[in-house]
Order: sequence, then C-alpha cells, then structure tokens
Amino acid sequence: MTDPPSPIHDHNRRAWDAMVEEGQRFTRPAKDEQFIDPLAQVDPLGWLGGDIRGRRLLCLGAGGGKHGPIYASAGALVTVVDISPAMLALDRRVAAARQLELRTVEASMDALPMLRASEFDLVIHPVSTCYVPDVLAVYREVARVLAPGGLYISQHKSPTSLQADVNPTARGYELLEPYYRSGALPPVVGSKHREEGTLEFLHRWEELLGGMCRAGFVIEDLVEPVHAKPDTDRGSFEHRSQFVAPYVRIKARRAHSGHESEPRSRRLIVPGGTSQDA
Repeated sequence: MTDPPSPIHDHNRRAWDAMVEEGQRFTRPAKDEQFIDPLAQVDPLGWLGGDIRGRRLLCLGAGGGKHGPIYASAGALVTVVDISPAMLALDRRVAAARQLELRTVEASMDALPMLRASEFDLVIHPVSTCYVPDVLAVYREVARVLAPGGLYISQHKSPTSLQADVNPTARGYELLEPYYRSGALPPVVGSKHREEGTLEFLHRWEELLGGMCRAGFVIEDLVEPVHAKPDTDRGSFEHRSQFVAPYVRIKARRAHSGHESEPRSRRLIVPGGTSQDA
C-alpha cells in the first residue's frame, strides 16, 4: 500500500497540467529536426558513449513529448516518469505519431515503488528536482532502480540562481533568498528562471553533490551549461546568465557496492606525492 500523494505533489501536478493546456515553453514536444540525429540532440557531451540501442532507460521527471521520444528514437527501451498526466499524454502522442515504443508512469520522482530494483541501465533526469522538498529521497530511489555501474545523468537549477533576483538593480543581480532555508520559495510571476504556479525548493550544494555521493553514486563529471550572451538586454535570461549560472549538469555512476552506509576509506594526497588514510 502506497502513501497518498502529498499536498506538494498535488499542487505541482495541477500546475504542470495547467502549463500543458497553456502551451508553456517546457511543455512543447520535440521538433522534427531533433529526430534526425536524436542522440546528438540529447547527449552533446558524449557521456552516453555514442550508442544506447537496447539500453533500459528511465527518463525521470521528464514528460512533455521531448526527452522520452528522442531517446526512444535513438534505440533505448524508454520508461518516462512524470507527476503530470498531461505531460505524459504528450509523450504518448508523440510516440504514437512516430511509431515509437515507450512506457509512461505517473508518479513523483521521490516515490517509485512501482519500479523494480536495478530495472534500468541509464537514468536521465532533466531539471525537475527543484519541485520536491527532499532531493535525498530522489537520489535514494534512483540508486534503487538503477543497476550497479549504471549512469545517472541529471540537471538541476543552481542554488545561487534560485537565490538571486530575476531583475537587476544598479548593483547587479542581488541575492534575495537565504541559502539555508526551509519550505518552498516565494511565488513568482513572469520569471524566465522559475515556473510560475509551481512550488519550488532550493537544494544546497551539499545536498545536490554530497547527497548524491551518500546515496551510492560516484560523480564522474560536472558542467554548467553556458546560456550567457554578451550585449543582451538587462534582465533577459541571457544577460543574467552572465552573472549567475542557471543550471548544473552532473554525470554520476551507481557504485557497485550499493551500501551508502558502508564505511569507505579515503586517501589524501600530501606534499611529496605520497598518500595517507583520511
């Protein structure tokens, strides 16, 4: 027996259903040209090794008719999990139109009892952890459903971006929200950095990175996608991105031990090239 959906779950499900009806920018399905070379569209850094045919792939928090169909077009065996039934309906519509097979599951990313342990080889997680209060619960679920040695590629809103004002003052983009905070962020109207009508939560770097390691992952790479453009209008997404990186993308691998509480010895490199136990 599963727990009933939380008020946060219900709020964000309704918000995303409404955004689908309004045609909000993140609810627009993939375009025809994105299916010409699908893997290049979603893996510009080559983190997936160039071939995902036959791989069991979970697109987590990724409805909307874009990620799931593109990965399915590249040959993966795709399951899409999303909180919004309207977003999942877009995936099914695109898949049917392109004769692609994919499975859709309506669920919150922090509670996946319907998925089996080690069911997936890859987990792809676009920006969505900001919609749950506890990112550690998400990581634990991903670690459970991902096979040992599997890849977890995720993107998150950076903490600083969620702290900073969306409008510049004479001093720049000032920090308005405390770093150590609890509860949802204040609502926004007309922001290009947050989704109006949703409940969003700031996750600190300790939670985003340290929590991932403690859940049983080894971080292999990290990038901050560049959205900055010079000579753009003050207050635009591109102008603000010159000062505040909006996102962080992380490549992590599921450790083979799978025991987050298992003691792990650490080695420190000391001057002279020798090492010692930490």
